[in-house]
Amino acid sequence: MNIKQQDPIGQAILDFTKSKKPFDIIVNADMCDDDIIPIETLFRSFEEMPPMEQDAMQLCRGKILDVGACAGPHSRYLSDSGFNVTAIDTSPGAILYLNEIGINAHQVDFFEFNPKEQFDTILMLMNGIGIAGTIDNIERTLEKAKSLLKPGGQLICDSSDVKFLYEEEDGSFWMNLNAAYYGEFKFKMNYKKIEGPWFNWLYIDYDKLHMAAKKCGFKSSKIADQDHHYLAHLILS
Repeated sequence: MNIKQQDPIGQAILDFTKSKKPFDIIVNADMCDDDIIPIETLFRSFEEMPPMEQDAMQLCRGKILDVGACAGPHSRYLSDSGFNVTAIDTSPGAILYLNEIGINAHQVDFFEFNPKEQFDTILMLMNGIGIAGTIDNIERTLEKAKSLLKPGGQLICDSSDVKFLYEEEDGSFWMNLNAAYYGEFKFKMNYKKIEGPWFNWLYIDYDKLHMAAKKCGFKSSKIADQDHHYLAHLILS
């Protein structure tokens, strides 16, 4: 596989570890303005994490699965804190880096991951629950998480209610007419001249996550909520 052609984030991670030069990752979106991911944020320490992420770290227990680990800021902190951590990501560059720094990491799609043992904690931070892609796929995503958890296990995730993006000056709303749910987006990553494929991504409001979690056998609670962004704690009941 040619990482440079297929893996913009992975190449950005590998370049940064060698040069420490802060090149940005550009995120193209179908329904909103382009955004950037400063590469340095992927290597943040616990002290540099937002308060919600720090709260999530404190909730972790037992054997941990970090889904969409990227450069592994959470995996590194938890591993350094003495936890047994497994990281997964679809980026070959990210996995190469994580294995080089001693993290047990695997290049695999979350929905195809079938380990021999189950976990006490699954982390889906940086809106990792967004891998559901669409609102219709959220229960499948939670059922997959459930299959990877031990009895009484927990899923810790964050997301955003993005309804505010569609608010007009008069307080009315226009919706994403091309989607079944206003939190459904398509994104594409670019780094230097490396362009990734378009992919579906979901931002889900807490009420819908709560309802889906209940159907899938989780007891959910909102740990924190700020500026449309929230941290959710789901425990297998």
